[in-house]
Amino acid sequence: MFVHTVYFWLTNPESDDDRQALRAGLETLKGITHFEALYIGKPADTRRPVIDHSYDWSLTYIFSDQASHDAYQEDPIHLKFVETCARYWSKVLVYDAVE
Repeated sequence: MFVHTVYFWLTNPESDDDRQALRAGLETLKGITHFEALYIGKPADTRRPVIDHSYDWSLTYIFSDQASHDAYQEDPIHLKFVETCARYWSKVLVYDAVE
């Protein structure tokens, strides 16, 4: 299993239009077929010192293996998402994990 988690920080976090535009862009990624599961979320209302809730959106993919992940990276839908939506984020962090 290959888990790919991405955290996005909006350039203009006060803009609801930008927030919704990025969410809509994330939704387009559901059209990619290389993954086993996909979760799109925002920070939960949990407050403990070990929790970073400073991001605006998160995306978590579960792939069967790294080859599927690598194919996703080159998928035209993913490339179009980056091209279209990169203007909405100021920071992106990616965490990949394998089992």
